[in-house]
Amino acid sequence: MSEQKIALVTGGARGIGAAIADALEADGHKVVIADIDQAKLAEAAQATGRPAHRLDISDFDNVSEVVANIESEVGPISILVNNAGITRDGFMHKMKPESWNAVINVNLTGAFNTCRVVAPGMRERGYGRIINISSMNGQRGQFGQCNYAAAKAGLLGFTRSIAQELAGKGITVNAVCPGFIKTDMTAAMPEEILQAEQAKIPVARLGEPVDIADMVAFLARPQSSFINGATLSVNGGQYMD
Repeated sequence: MSEQKIALVTGGARGIGAAIADALEADGHKVVIADIDQAKLAEAAQATGRPAHRLDISDFDNVSEVVANIESEVGPISILVNNAGITRDGFMHKMKPESWNAVINVNLTGAFNTCRVVAPGMRERGYGRIINISSMNGQRGQFGQCNYAAAKAGLLGFTRSIAQELAGKGITVNAVCPGFIKTDMTAAMPEEILQAEQAKIPVARLGEPVDIADMVAFLARPQSSFINGATLSVNGGQYMD
């Protein structure tokens, strides 16, 4: 078990984010969850007893306010997991600028906002772990997801850049790229689509949220200190690079 730290997980009310919160808590950390979905956030807070804050990560002022409240009420954030994300799928030639901007603002600018607000405190204290949740589709591109793939690819460049900037202050920054993971979204998909996707995965199964959570938990530990600026693919071998 690691020494207890304060961890902030964005998009932590359900799915992969909730699994990440569970894994970090199992490692002994005090986990704060943040999410834009007030109803799901309230459900998660009631079920787990975790501190919970409504957060729009695309709004820098809101991020600044929420982080200040968390650090005042709970303590300084030493682990930041940028998991919040959205999709607005569509063909590029038909995509409305609003759909492009919404995805970029949440999935890429949102990570800048949280890192910009949280990292100065980590620098002052000489320790931090930042884990950005990207995507296999950010590595390879994806038909009908030019906005999502661009944002998640941008997140990889962002990760590598700030990993170089912050390393001298005891902070590591890494990215995790999930593949096809069982979530509420995949549960609503037709069975034939799920089977077709599974057939593309060498390990012959879909991923579970815990597969991502366990990787994040390791990257949050002091023992991961020599891993920095890395992209960790958790996709069952569906995409290898």
